[in-house]
Amino acid sequence: MPVYSAGMGNKKKFYRSSDKVLAGVCAGLAEGFGVSASLVRLLWIIGTAGSIILPGIVIYIFLWTWMPLRPPQSGQTDLGGS
Repeated sequence: MPVYSAGMGNKKKFYRSSDKVLAGVCAGLAEGFGVSASLVRLLWIIGTAGSIILPGIVIYIFLWTWMPLRPPQSGQTDLGGS
């Protein structure tokens, strides 16, 4: 019988994405779950509109402040601009 550990190895960490439209929250959630950023944005808009707007905006602002920016990959610089 296999033994399973309840260790921290399976815990996902979400980051705001640098591929952002507003603050990178939806793109970061999409990267974390492995789905399209457009799908997450569409679901967020529908959910926010269906919840009388305010809760969706408050949750978005909370995630914006809570989720750290994704650190640059090795060999990649984040100098901004093009």
